[in-house]
Amino acid sequence: MLRSCVRWLVLVVGLITCARAPRADATPSAMEEAPPDEGPATETSPCAPGETAVVVDTRRHRLTLCEAGQARESFPVALGSGGVDKRRVGDNKTPLGTYGLGAPRASQDFHLFVPVAYPTPAQARLGFTGSAIGIHGPPRGFSGVLARIPVRVPDWTAGCIAVRTDAEIDRIGAWLRARKGPRIRLEPRVSPRIGLD
Repeated sequence: MLRSCVRWLVLVVGLITCARAPRADATPSAMEEAPPDEGPATETSPCAPGETAVVVDTRRHRLTLCEAGQARESFPVALGSGGVDKRRVGDNKTPLGTYGLGAPRASQDFHLFVPVAYPTPAQARLGFTGSAIGIHGPPRGFSGVLARIPVRVPDWTAGCIAVRTDAEIDRIGAWLRARKGPRIRLEPRVSPRIGLD
């Protein structure tokens, strides 16, 4: 019963706030440097040799910060309530593929929002639609709540990648700010590849 109530509450709040694009005029808050390497959360690293990128294993619901082919830190994530492989606006799916990332910026709904450059120009030519996809934290006021839930939080976003706490998105934001030209690779099953598309 509790699990069902939590699922619906997180889903409703998340869909209401995730569907709104963050304010373009928001300025990033001060960030602390990312903590030292905590290693990957799984037995095998999702990082391709030499890769520096954010890698999301959508099957395992894990976001990993990869640097020079090494996993630096990993976080559990919630994805789109409609699944993966986004094709159109309103499908509530998280896109698959490799995308550029915008600068982390303050968000009135999620503390911090990192824009994902979906759709790519090639996807747009194929008719893919949608916008306001990003990496972010929990909806305002839910950071402490989601961190205490002992089970995996259900997929609740409108297509974004959401970590459980403000502290986690702060660490991701600090890591991204310290790197040039960050990218994100979202795959249904992580298998290391050489290079990014």
